[in-house]
Amino acid sequence: MAAAATISCTQKGTDWIGNGIRTAAAQLELTAEEVDGTGMLPRSIHEGYDMTDLCMQLGRDSLTFKDSLRARPAADKKGKRSLCGIYDWTSGFFPGSLWYAYELTGDEKLKEEAVKFTNLLNPVRYYDGTHDLGFMIGCSYGNALRLSPADTIRNVIIETADNLISRFDPEIGCIRSWDFGTWNFPVIIDNMMNLDLLFLASRLTGDDKYKDIAIRHADTTMKNHFRDDYTSWHVVSYNDDGTVERRQTHQGKDDNSSWARGQAWAVYGYTACFRETGDSTYLDFAEHIADMIMSRVTTEDAIPYWDYDAPAGPDTPRDASAAAVTASGLLELCTFAADGRKYYDYAVKILKSLSSPAYLAKVGENEGFVLMHSTGSLPHGSEIDVPLNYADYYYLEAMKRYLSLK
Repeated sequence: MAAAATISCTQKGTDWIGNGIRTAAAQLELTAEEVDGTGMLPRSIHEGYDMTDLCMQLGRDSLTFKDSLRARPAADKKGKRSLCGIYDWTSGFFPGSLWYAYELTGDEKLKEEAVKFTNLLNPVRYYDGTHDLGFMIGCSYGNALRLSPADTIRNVIIETADNLISRFDPEIGCIRSWDFGTWNFPVIIDNMMNLDLLFLASRLTGDDKYKDIAIRHADTTMKNHFRDDYTSWHVVSYNDDGTVERRQTHQGKDDNSSWARGQAWAVYGYTACFRETGDSTYLDFAEHIADMIMSRVTTEDAIPYWDYDAPAGPDTPRDASAAAVTASGLLELCTFAADGRKYYDYAVKILKSLSSPAYLAKVGENEGFVLMHSTGSLPHGSEIDVPLNYADYYYLEAMKRYLSLK
């Protein structure tokens, strides 16, 4: 059983945050013990789906689906923890969560586990098959560099950044996201989150090539990924000459809807761009996205439905991961914006909701994950109303940012 986390006096003064951190630390330590030696990392829980519910959420008839493409878990796996390998796009979140839990509690056991699971990802430094290297290495080795710096960590980050910029096309002005599908050159809004790895590499090396590519990507995305109301498409594919091939969704309700996590990636990413450049264009843009989010999320607890345009109802899946990313992004945005208080207050409202029994798991339950009720990719029947390792990661990051502001 995990040891009780040591919470500072400041944290004890706020029951909800102290309880959230203690619960997270215990869950993470318990999970680390259970998956140790597998060479894998916890990602989610195996769950199925109901075809009728799926069709209702997407507003389509079941005849438009090929349900055979949507894999349901075997009976003996249903409700059990699902693991992923080191090359999965989510592999960096569990080690990153351990680092944040260690930072928040000072528990050396959590640091030991963070080091162990971070080292597991070492081979990723040689991989160039995805844009998600920022998630994979930035969240793991990036936090290791902050909290336990070493030259070996620095080298992993730089090598990974080199692989990430190898996916950049100067004619298009973006880093390629995916190497699958029928798109010519797909770029997803999620890719804004991987720019932090490039900003970090520029700071570590003194070489602006990483930062310059990050800026080009952010500028091209700003130009082509957003509608007039500052909502974002999920996928924009480019022709070789840089013109737009098509705009659509892959994980949202439909091509014209606003997929909840995509909007969260956007506000977080452009806030980071302002932090790194000081260019007020990014700050203004991030504020517009934040204002849009605050106006479009209609749930009382500020935890959004999986898509802003999903049919709202008591059975509509929420996305705690989108909420956690939004809270973390807004807690940084509030430090830059002239009217930062509204973003701070909204982020705290999200954190209090996530720290309530409605979303925060009990110790020993939820297959060791911290938060409940996230949605991965509803159109694919994948990870609907389950815990997700990236929800836990951004929840802990937001808690850390909140306490830093306090």
